[in-house]
Formats: sequence, C-alpha cells, structure tokens
Amino acid sequence: MGRFLLIDVAAAAVALFLWYGWFVSYNRRRGAALLHWVQAACLGKGRVLNPRWRAGSSQLKATLRLSSRWFEDARLIVHLQPRPFPVQWFLSRWRKHGETLTFEADMGFPPGFHLDVIRRRWSGHSVKKAASETRTWTLSRPGPVVLTTKDEWPPELTPVINALTAWRDKDFLNVRFKPTSPHFSATVALENLSDESTAAQVLGLFRELAMSSSAKQH
Repeated sequence: MGRFLLIDVAAAAVALFLWYGWFVSYNRRRGAALLHWVQAACLGKGRVLNPRWRAGSSQLKATLRLSSRWFEDARLIVHLQPRPFPVQWFLSRWRKHGETLTFEADMGFPPGFHLDVIRRRWSGHSVKKAASETRTWTLSRPGPVVLTTKDEWPPELTPVINALTAWRDKDFLNVRFKPTSPHFSATVALENLSDESTAAQVLGLFRELAMSSSAKQH
C-alpha cells in the first residue's frame, strides 16, 4: 500500500512539474508576442527594453522608450493568468480576473487635474416566454452615458472626455490622469490585443488622450 502511495505521489509531482514548465513557457511566449506587437506598432519610433518577469511568470514589466514628446519614462505592465499554478488559475478564472496591459508614463505637459475613469458595462436579458407571448423589439444604439461624481468639471477636462467617448468601442478598463508621477496610466484587456494593428490602435488612443489633456497648456 505504501509503495503504491509513493508511486502516486511521484506521478503527481511529475505531472505538476510538467504543468508548471509548460505554462511558464506558454505565458512567456504570450508576453513576448505582446511586446513584439507593441514595438512594431511604434513604427520605429519606440523600443521595448528590459523585460522582467515576476510572480511566477504571470506578470511582465518592461520599459517603453518613445520618441514622442507626449510621454516620458513609459512603462508596460502585463498581467497574465497564473497558469503555472493550477489552484491560483482556477480561483482567478472563477473570480473572472482578466488578462490586462497597463501603460504608465509621465507627460511632457503634466495634467493640472486628477481624473479617474472607470469603465463599466451592464447587460441583461429577458426571460424566455411562450411563442404566443413573443413580441417584436425595436433596438437602438444609445449615445455614450457618463456617470460622474462631480456636478461640474473644469473646462480642460472636456477634450479628454470627448476623446474617451469617441473611443468607446475600445475596451479600456480604466484611465487615470494626475499631476504627480506617473501622470498618465491606462489599462486595457488583452483579449482586445491580437496583433500589431490592434496594438497600434491602443497606442493611438493613449497619444490622443495625452494630447487632449494638454490642449490648454501649449
């Protein structure tokens, strides 16, 4: 009995070792591909430097050196699912923790305001009824809805809000402006980054937001 127990324990240890090795490699390939897309999206005007893995290959940090005058000391932080650790991965998926890319940078023209934009979406469905009770629905696409904690905001925020609503189809999760470092940060879902083209669109959004926040300063 003890012999079979030792065999089972050894087999489980080997399986966990192979699991860990496979998914560490998978996460690193995924992170490397993402950084490649970001650098390619810079069109020769930026370089990704010093990639560093942490948290069991589920977090990747890198420096993004840009020639743009809008951003200084730019950094990328990639959060991946903790696939190498089965229990953590299960809990992460159960809690619906998505994979994200966070961009942080100082700005050549620091914003003179604090702004935290948290994006949320709600959806619902009606209960299925009998065929005799079906009805024809008229669907319409509403304009953007902004819920704010202030009754009024300073005039310099208007270009930023306009830029955010213009990009409402891009699934950024949050955007932050503040006068202290880092002046700008934004987080997007990795499920919306699939190639160089989508990475270029995200970088374009970041640049447009930086330009809009500095519109009154230059």
